[in-house]
Amino acid sequence: MSTLHPTTTETEPDTTPHNRGPFRVGDRVQLTDPKGRMHTVTLEPGREFHTHRGALAHDEIIGLPDGSVVRSAGGTEYLALRPLLSDYVLSMPRGAQVIYPKDAGQIVTMGDIFPGARVLEAGAGSGALASWLLRAVGPSGDLISYELRDDFAAIARKNVEAFFGGPHPAWTLRNGDVLSCTDTGFDRIILDLLAPWDAVDLISRALVPGGVFIGYVATTTQLSDLVEALREKGGFTEPRAWESMVRDWHAEGLAVRPDHRMIAHTAFLVSARKLAPGVLAPPRRRKPSKGAEAYAIRKAANRAPVDLPGDGAAGVDGVATQGDVPGEPR
Repeated sequence: MSTLHPTTTETEPDTTPHNRGPFRVGDRVQLTDPKGRMHTVTLEPGREFHTHRGALAHDEIIGLPDGSVVRSAGGTEYLALRPLLSDYVLSMPRGAQVIYPKDAGQIVTMGDIFPGARVLEAGAGSGALASWLLRAVGPSGDLISYELRDDFAAIARKNVEAFFGGPHPAWTLRNGDVLSCTDTGFDRIILDLLAPWDAVDLISRALVPGGVFIGYVATTTQLSDLVEALREKGGFTEPRAWESMVRDWHAEGLAVRPDHRMIAHTAFLVSARKLAPGVLAPPRRRKPSKGAEAYAIRKAANRAPVDLPGDGAAGVDGVATQGDVPGEPR
């Protein structure tokens, strides 16, 4: 077995970032074969990467500069690169579904996540978004992530620490319901929840004036309920809702065309900014909408009293209680 480049003996100072410089023991390396298939290995002395095209010793990779080409015992050449975070989150162990890089990029950019920011996140899922947020806030920032499920929290912690090479100084992972959070003073709040509208009071209380909220929801009904909840609460800018789709292009000489496959709908994003205390945004001028009328009718119907069969007696708020039902003891 041999490499196409001699092993470098150059060393860099201990302050060199984790993802820069020659490959070291413990680094993850992404090996890409001539057909574009990717394999990720963690470098260990004396270990080998085995395929049907022959073995490749880890020792042949350790010490090479990032972006080298190595050759297996069977003569197959592999391009060796450190995996990007976008590569890592799509291949790491999962509990919950991960937020795709295209959506994470939108959250970090449109949420204006900046170095030193104080951010609240829920739920942590498999740790994909937490990794992006930690990259953005840096060691001087503060990310508090909530995850309701113990097993998901354990996977998220393992994935984040594996990527950063240990515990991140800016990260606090709490196993519990984000609605129990009593912290305030957050610059940004990012919620990936089944019913994020239940957290509108939390968002209003915990965000600083000018702070950004972003909700990540999968369906149009969730999108509608979240937007209307923010409007009803007041104290926020007009919510914005959008989605992103990514389509690669095939480019070979004059044969330039869109790929037949694309990453289309994954989720909707909803964003709004917190206003100063007591401030209400000027009402947005809208044409009369049958959709808005239908939503109001549905909401009123959901709040209507419920009459049970019998004498029509009902308890508080129109909901029958045990003692109000004929034949039931008080």
